[in-house]
Amino acid sequence: YYNDILMGKNGSRQVLVNSRGKEVGTLSDVAAVPGQQLKLTIDLDLQIAAEQALEGKEGAIVAMDPRTGEILAMVSRPAFDPNEFAVKVTRDEWNRLMTDPGKPLLNKAIQAQLAPGSVFKIIMSVAGLQEGIAQHLVVNCGGGGTFYGRFFKCDQKHGRVDISKGIYESCDTYYYTLGEKLGISRIAKYATQLGMGQKTGVDLPQEASGVMPSEEWKIKNYKQKWFAGETISVSIGQGAVAATPIQLARALGAIASDGVLVRPHIAFPEQFPPSFKQAAKYTDKSHIEIDQDNWATITDAMAQVTTIGTAAAAHLDGIDFAGKTGTAQTISMDARKKLGASGKAQFNDNSWFVGMTPRRNPEIVVAVLTQGGGWGWRSGLLAAKVIKVYVEKQRNRQTQVAKAAAANQAEVAVVWHDGDAKPGDNKLQGGH
Repeated sequence: YYNDILMGKNGSRQVLVNSRGKEVGTLSDVAAVPGQQLKLTIDLDLQIAAEQALEGKEGAIVAMDPRTGEILAMVSRPAFDPNEFAVKVTRDEWNRLMTDPGKPLLNKAIQAQLAPGSVFKIIMSVAGLQEGIAQHLVVNCGGGGTFYGRFFKCDQKHGRVDISKGIYESCDTYYYTLGEKLGISRIAKYATQLGMGQKTGVDLPQEASGVMPSEEWKIKNYKQKWFAGETISVSIGQGAVAATPIQLARALGAIASDGVLVRPHIAFPEQFPPSFKQAAKYTDKSHIEIDQDNWATITDAMAQVTTIGTAAAAHLDGIDFAGKTGTAQTISMDARKKLGASGKAQFNDNSWFVGMTPRRNPEIVVAVLTQGGGWGWRSGLLAAKVIKVYVEKQRNRQTQVAKAAAANQAEVAVVWHDGDAKPGDNKLQGGH
């Protein structure tokens, strides 16, 4: 992405030679221009924590400061050694990378387009509350519900469910009902405003846009009308919905930041030359309106996800850690039933989690995708490792600042001037 800036420009020299090849003059001499160094936004400690968390797994982790869009860590696994490409990659190595089912050449943080599962319910919650529906919606979950003549299953019987319980217990039945009442047009409206189905604009090549289905989208791509029953699957982040980890980090980070949507970037823009026009875009911000009561409802429920909800196993003592789990099917239930044990293992559910600290106006948001990882709380455990390193680093920094300030005050206190203390007076008087 920044190759032209990093490479600089080659120099050149044109000379005149005689018939024996001896230089007899110079026609031109153009000095080489050295490449510019770039400082990345990556935090080394968080990058190490993210890489260690994802070790031996397939998927991606993205950590971002939702206030600025600075990418603090980014990992995609499995990976490859870029040194193999420094001179010439062998045919065997290239074939191995191309045929690897883990797709190591894919930067999954920005290119894996997969169903987000229940993480999408936070976007649904924004739509439902802003449209004045979810505040008063209470559903009795008996393990699922019938919509448009078809039974849609929930993973358990949640009983009486309101919007808060719907979030922290991730009740599908609640969101099926909410989706039916909202309709695909209003769902797509809010999801699109939060960046779904479009590139985030991150400064990395070949970012994928994901998919946010709508009536217009289906007519354009399939020349078919939208069926109301399709909305039910979309309501829980399944169906035609597809998102990248960086999209979900940005969207949920924006929701927790009172609707402020930033542009992710991995290099500090102030270091670019004036001719690099892209730099101006990295400070772009947009805003989606979220009522203060609705904002509090959503973020408080997300904090309950990691205390009494679906990611209680990822709870961090003494840290205001909020988030949302997601478990997304990779094939339909009917297709899964036809498979044997080995076939089912090949199509395990994808595990998602997007978390942040603190719950409102967060300093960091972490999105985790573990392919074939199963329940979303497992990805929550990985996100917790990154969050913990971040918080401990910030607290250590604050402690060091406090110690430095205390030491400075102590140093000032022992500087005394003539006449500060009277002869024979044991009390120290007003030193500065």
